[in-house]
Amino acid sequence: MYKNLVLLTTLLALCVIVLGAYVRLSGAGLGCPDWPGCYGRISPHHAADEIARAVAVLPDGPVSTHKAWKEMTHRYFAGTLGLLSLAIAVWAWRRRDMSGQSPLLPVALVGLVIFQALLGMWTVTERLKPFIVGAHLLGGMMTLALLVWLAMRQFSGKYQMDIAPVGHLRGWAGLGLLLVFSQIALGGWVSSNYAALACAGFPQCNGVWWPEMDFSHAFRLVRELGMTAGGAFLPREGLTAIHWVHRLGAYLVLIYTGWLALQVIRIPSMRGVAWTVAALLLTQVTLGICNVVLSLPLPVAVAHNGVAALLLSAMVILNFRLSLGRG
Repeated sequence: MYKNLVLLTTLLALCVIVLGAYVRLSGAGLGCPDWPGCYGRISPHHAADEIARAVAVLPDGPVSTHKAWKEMTHRYFAGTLGLLSLAIAVWAWRRRDMSGQSPLLPVALVGLVIFQALLGMWTVTERLKPFIVGAHLLGGMMTLALLVWLAMRQFSGKYQMDIAPVGHLRGWAGLGLLLVFSQIALGGWVSSNYAALACAGFPQCNGVWWPEMDFSHAFRLVRELGMTAGGAFLPREGLTAIHWVHRLGAYLVLIYTGWLALQVIRIPSMRGVAWTVAALLLTQVTLGICNVVLSLPLPVAVAHNGVAALLLSAMVILNFRLSLGRG
């Protein structure tokens, strides 16, 4: 039952990430402008009058019934994820002697989920500040990564490594995981600043190989959405810098992670996870290109977030499997 609970919670964490991307990319992040309820009510249905008044004042504003339901559905799923994470921690703590596994990871998971809930609250109350929105995305990815590692730990006895030592690959795999996570952070910064279309065309950006960029404002963390730290409007060159750095990071991840997958493929028992990493990597790059060429269609943009989560999960699995080998 504990194994099934961990697996269910891991799948739910992936769903919450995809739902969060859908809410953000469909412009429903402020569908309910308070937290944790919607205008203090348990659902948009109960807040129908308040939503109607908000729509009457701003017909094209961030609040509407369908946006409110998107936002609250994400909160319902996230709340369920928190309860399941707590159940995992309690179960792991009570059975720590029987299982032979430390409960520290499940307890850390609960702490991370609580902090993630706070980030979700601040995302709304701070009106979509880029740093908070990006941190919320990374918190979700870290939650998924911990759950994947925890799930793999439940099945570690099923994996047998080859006789050949794999110690020389562990450091490279750890670096690959760090690069993928860093690229997700850059992608979150692109999304939270609405810079996905700042570079038109591929492989060039706005018709040139090295566009004009403003780095002095692009990566300032403490500022309002669309504004510089001084309160002026963020220049287009700043958005271009955000997008272009993410695109350059994608090239680096493609080359390095592709090379790593080729090294791991040489280990017969690891070929499955290595091919999975390679396939997800190519899929992710293709989706990124389609986002630019097709002007960010919602299904493709959401899929880009979902495949990023799957790629991170695959890299966690690869690192876990290598940790079981000798050498």
